[in-house]
Amino acid sequence: MKIFITGATGYVGHQLALALAQQGNCVHALVRNPGSDRIPRHDNIKLFVGDVTNRNTLTPAISGCDVVYHTAAFVGLWAKEAAIFYEVNVEGTRNVLETALEQGIKKIVYTSSCGVMGPSLHEPRSESDPRITGFDNDYELSKFMAENLVKEFNQRGLPGIIVCPSKVFGPGNDEHTFTLNKVIKNFIRGRITFIPGPGRIVANYCFINDVVQGHILAMHNGIAGEKYILGGENVSYLNLFKAIRLLSGTKAMLVETPISLVKIWAGLQWLLNKISNKKILYTTKNVHHFFCNKAYSSKKAIHQLGYRPVSLEEGLLQTIQFLNKKCHA
Repeated sequence: MKIFITGATGYVGHQLALALAQQGNCVHALVRNPGSDRIPRHDNIKLFVGDVTNRNTLTPAISGCDVVYHTAAFVGLWAKEAAIFYEVNVEGTRNVLETALEQGIKKIVYTSSCGVMGPSLHEPRSESDPRITGFDNDYELSKFMAENLVKEFNQRGLPGIIVCPSKVFGPGNDEHTFTLNKVIKNFIRGRITFIPGPGRIVANYCFINDVVQGHILAMHNGIAGEKYILGGENVSYLNLFKAIRLLSGTKAMLVETPISLVKIWAGLQWLLNKISNKKILYTTKNVHHFFCNKAYSSKKAIHQLGYRPVSLEEGLLQTIQFLNKKCHA
């Protein structure tokens, strides 16, 4: 099969492109910088220089392909120019969908985020549950808008499936500040780790290999027009780090941080940005992003796709081994 994939230098896209190539598929990977050290390397992967925001660069890459995985996105809670979230995540998605429809693509899998569904209350959220709060950041809003585009194009004749990973961890990217890998790496190295307090706040964590397999299962078994949560276990911050401590033996200190202090830090980031143009990680507006439960259910993906996530313990063990090996390389 010939497959077009965007976001091949991203965390999920990189691993997905390699998995598809290793299965014997011919993968057309769209990359902005062919010299990037994050490009997946395999004989079955052919690189095409382009950008989802430039539709003219998409046609040569997608031409002759059977299906599309659209994983590219601008990720973060803040950007100096908020418009970039909409240029990449919304208009970029529109460009991919328009080109796919024009080229007669048989099916497209779009990578969204569980963040679109928002916080949970008493029970894990499912794909059909309405969001109960407004959006506090442009990333989640832009992904919600992109999901609506996928649904619109499905009505226009382009079979589209939406997959929503939760908090992804596992071998791969450990550089971005907000990846769980980065947090785990610092913790097992003995650094003081701050978590939102109280530590009983619950979130859902999914292992990278499961997310990749979930994408592939969605392409093969997914129903056009449907949405699938690709998650793992729902666990509190305290229990997550308790598991990491047991598996790694780290003696690092864990500090539960109240929302008031995090808001002060957000305000200081804003001030430093004004003085020295230092990057802002999050603002006072989206601090609540860290202080609400985000429990999700993958039952639909398990029943309809055959999705089989590993246990949190197994995923963490592989992640810790990967990070330790990288540290000593």
